[in-house]
Formats: sequence, C-alpha cells, structure tokens
Amino acid sequence: MESFNIELAGIPMNVKCTFEENKSFFVEYYTDKDPFFTVEATEEILESVQADFDVLNESEGNPKIRYSESFLENNAIHILIADQLSTYNTLMLHGSALAIDGEGIIFTAKSGTGKSTHTRLWREVFGSRVQMVNDDKPLIRVDEMKIYGTPWNGKHHLSNNISVPIKAIVKLERALENQVKPIGVKDALDLLMKRTHIPTEPAKRALVMNLYLQLVKNVSFYKLECNMDPEAARIAYKTLITK
Repeated sequence: MESFNIELAGIPMNVKCTFEENKSFFVEYYTDKDPFFTVEATEEILESVQADFDVLNESEGNPKIRYSESFLENNAIHILIADQLSTYNTLMLHGSALAIDGEGIIFTAKSGTGKSTHTRLWREVFGSRVQMVNDDKPLIRVDEMKIYGTPWNGKHHLSNNISVPIKAIVKLERALENQVKPIGVKDALDLLMKRTHIPTEPAKRALVMNLYLQLVKNVSFYKLECNMDPEAARIAYKTLITK
C-alpha cells in the first residue's frame, strides 16, 4: 500500500493507493504539509465505481467493460477527494480551464462538444498570453474565487499546478455563427449542477449547493455559441475579458 501527501487547491491531503502508477499520477502535487484528511479506495468503493461505469455505458448504448483495478482506483480517488473538498469550499467541475493575462475562464459543455478544441483556438490566437490550467477537471476554490489545476487533465494531458482568479464560467454550444450571451441565475445554477461533482452524503450536498449560490453571486456566467474557427476565440475574448 502506497501512502503519500498531495496538495490540491491549497488543501493538503493523504492518499493511500495500491498501484504505483496512481502514486506517480500525482507527482506534480506532492507536498510535505500535514494532511487535512485521508482518502483510500476500498474494494467496496472500486465495485461501486465499476457499477457506475456499467450504468453509463448502458445508457450510451455501449457494451459493459470490466475496467482494470488501477483505473478504477484512480477514478475512486478522484471521487473521494471531490467529496472531501466540498467541506473546504471547493468544487470540482468538468470543463476546460485556461488563463489569459492571469485571468481564468472555464469552458464547460457536454462531452464531445469541443471544449478542448475551443481552448486550443485561444492558444493559437493569443499565443503565450494563454496558459492552460486544466483541460478536464479543474477545481474552483469558492472562498478565494480561484481556479486550480489538477492531475485529471483529459486525453491531451494539459494542465499546470497553478491557480488564477476566476473571471467567467462559459457554457459552450456548437453553432454556425459566433455569439456570446450572459445567462441568468437559474441557468447558471442548472449548469453547475450538471457539470460539477455532487456528493451523495446529504450534509455535503448542502454545502455544495451553498457554494453554487456564492459562485453565481460573484462570477459572470455566459453561453458561447461558436464554430471552430479562430474568430470564435476573438469574439469570446471581447466579451469575456475586455467587457
């Protein structure tokens, strides 16, 4: 059993795992700080994660797959950490987060919509002014209003162990024409509920709901209808950053 300390969103924690590759997975986040809590993926939790994947694959019309123990352990650790972080004012959101001139934006959408493609356009258009924070599961520290990187960084493995102030959260939709529109509180809350990790424990769910309210109050939310041309990044920038 491997045991080591990491720091995510400024919060130190202890991780216990069985597989060496999962210890190496966190190498950029190791810390010597005393942990606030410990997570360990038990056999029961691994089976629960496998069951969740079975339901997901069935809902998408895909065959059931028996995933490797290492893969299940990694996903279980991610879930356990996200659960615990809710008690430290922190949300894990499914999206692609970048920083431009030190200000953070998260683009979120259904899988396959083109989040990674859109953030690539920003890197192409604005060059070194843009830095990726995380391309799949960034953290939002709500009490600081900052975005943090995590090692869960998507198929392109784009992330940095950094934090930046959060400027906007953007719902991405494919369209022929590019346009950006602000969205209201109801739609913003609905977006957060669909794209963030929500714990099953009632007390922690209540904490998450309160974090949503704080986030909606302090951060701008938009819907970006866009194509995959570089102009999409330029138009988005004019509204999200220069407004």
